[in-house]
Amino acid sequence: MVGGQTDLNILAGTEIFRSLPTEAIDEVGRSAVRRRIARKAVLYHQGDATDNFYVVIVGRLRATQTAPDGAQIALRYLGPGEMAGYAALSEIPAYPGTVSAVEDTHLFSWSTHTIRQLMGRHAQIAMNAVAVLGTRYQETQTRLRELSTETVERRIAHTLTRLAQQAGRRTAQGIEICFPLSRQDFAELAGTTLHTVSRTLSAWEKDGIVSSTHRYIVIHRPDLLEQIKEDVT
Repeated sequence: MVGGQTDLNILAGTEIFRSLPTEAIDEVGRSAVRRRIARKAVLYHQGDATDNFYVVIVGRLRATQTAPDGAQIALRYLGPGEMAGYAALSEIPAYPGTVSAVEDTHLFSWSTHTIRQLMGRHAQIAMNAVAVLGTRYQETQTRLRELSTETVERRIAHTLTRLAQQAGRRTAQGIEICFPLSRQDFAELAGTTLHTVSRTLSAWEKDGIVSSTHRYIVIHRPDLLEQIKEDVT
């Protein structure tokens, strides 16, 4: 049990296993293997054979991709209830990116063979998998559009909003992004330079929109961030 939630509760709330009957969730849980990886350890590398599919129980993962020129691109941060190893849901033979642990992380794991067997036995899992892959594709298209058409300030605002949705926690000061995030990490997510992110966040700190200390970011004025994101002047 983690944070008052049983393993089956966590599984039932995961996108790919939602709306499954209790007996199917039981089967999913019985077929899972628990795994722990330490902070900074790599779960799998870009190009590794697609061997397993994962769901985060507690902790956080970072998904990155290395471009042909060697540049590293941060794709996404994955928290409790989120999934890694999407390639296992299809016929993709190798992982398209690298996933590592931001902090000590516990996971459920299924072999590629096992998850595909579950998809074959339970149509709801297969339908959920299609929906999940469609959502991730749409997110990728959105980020590509932002990189191609939007100002850096708007991209940074969109990135902050996504992080708040994925890992935000409401506090008396505002919405805290609840895991350590360096400005270099943030720059990679926003598709810009460390200098630009530092300059922009410093300006927003002076305006009372955000604050960042000890690698944590707090959004104090989400309304002003929304104006920046939508380019409202």
